[in-house]
Amino acid sequence: MTKTKYLNKLSQVPQLAELSDAEFRKLQQVEKRYAFRSNAYYNGLIDWQDPADPIRRIVIPHPDELQVWGHLDASGEHNYTRARGLEHKYPDTALLLTSDVCGGLCRFCFRKRLFMADNTEVSRDVSAGLEYIRKHPEINNVLLTGGDPLLLSTRNLEKIIGELRRIDHVQVVRIGSKLPAFNPFRILDDPDLLRMLKQYSLPEKRIYLMAQFNHPRELTDEAIRALSLVQEAGVLIMNQTPLIRGVNDDPGVLAELLNRLSYMGIAPYYVFQCRPTEGNSAYTVPIEEGYQIFSRAINRCSGLARRCRYSMSHVTGKIEVAGLNDEQVFFRYHRPADPDQDAAEIFAYDRNPEACWLDDYQEASEAAAVNSR
Repeated sequence: MTKTKYLNKLSQVPQLAELSDAEFRKLQQVEKRYAFRSNAYYNGLIDWQDPADPIRRIVIPHPDELQVWGHLDASGEHNYTRARGLEHKYPDTALLLTSDVCGGLCRFCFRKRLFMADNTEVSRDVSAGLEYIRKHPEINNVLLTGGDPLLLSTRNLEKIIGELRRIDHVQVVRIGSKLPAFNPFRILDDPDLLRMLKQYSLPEKRIYLMAQFNHPRELTDEAIRALSLVQEAGVLIMNQTPLIRGVNDDPGVLAELLNRLSYMGIAPYYVFQCRPTEGNSAYTVPIEEGYQIFSRAINRCSGLARRCRYSMSHVTGKIEVAGLNDEQVFFRYHRPADPDQDAAEIFAYDRNPEACWLDDYQEASEAAAVNSR
């Protein structure tokens, strides 16, 4: 397989040599806290003459990441860990953390804690997670994630998928990956990967690739060709992206992304509210502004491109931002973690243009109730 050169230090990025010593030192301060990783292919998509280039913003550190804000586990994933590397949040879905490496590290990553030196969440040995899945027949689909499962060798990935296919109650296997955007040559140059996907993506039990394209410029000729080969292997592809300040927080850009994906037969799945993860303040769009951007974007899309939902992965479940008026913003649970939660119920809070997470509304509501006593 052709090797794409991976870069794990900012000093390995030749284009950054144009920065002043002071500017580069600021980026190195970020790098000390939050790991950097990219590759030659992806860096080649950046317009290095534009400091605000959206692809640059996805992968190159920014000094604002050191602003004190957020939490490393913003969605409380530790609450749902049942075995090392195994999360079980929704009754029928399990999540296997199969890798602590990515083809690049998004600066707004909500699992950046996995790439820190003291991380113990990911297990290269997934046997405990697989055993948990075997013992829970309510689990009918499994998401392989990390890190990026496609950075496993095809042989190791096939072992995991093969084991899952031997568990009768597992119907769907999902692979969460940004590698089609970061490095499509992982797919283009490995016929064994495509053979394996075709072998295990069965007519009655499909494999889903949960891709992450954040900006239309990531849809290069190479990426499109790689995605087409995956589709030809019988794999269904969905796309999800967070709404990111300076990347896709423009209705025209977001609409172009959603439309182009739909033209390729890739279903837009979720547009996520950026999680309030430590280091993410510079990338986060407040919820109400984000909903307005999302609404204007899907108004430019066909029905096929507007199937996605604007949601947040809250500790209590996936919550859809359902609408707003002059006084209130409305939510509903798209997927509650508590199976007894009424997902049909709409709930509302007073408008708060600074709110970036459901908790911001809840805290403001509680404070207003105390002040009114």
